[in-house]
Amino acid sequence: MTDELLADYQHVIEDLKLIPSGGGVFEVMVNEDLVFSKKSLKRHAEEREIVSIFEGIIGPDVPKFKD
Repeated sequence: MTDELLADYQHVIEDLKLIPSGGGVFEVMVNEDLVFSKKSLKRHAEEREIVSIFEGIIGPDVPKFKD
């Protein structure tokens, strides 16, 4: 997930933090908004789910990064 986000959107991501936690907590925040919570949904994110959520937030006008 982080590799794909940074590869495709490094030009719009100002800061990315991974904070170790315990108890099976997995939460994703974009700007100060909680956009995914394993605890609330009682499941882990599906493949590409977090990337899709991020793409929905930044909108279709933001192109992917090109080398």
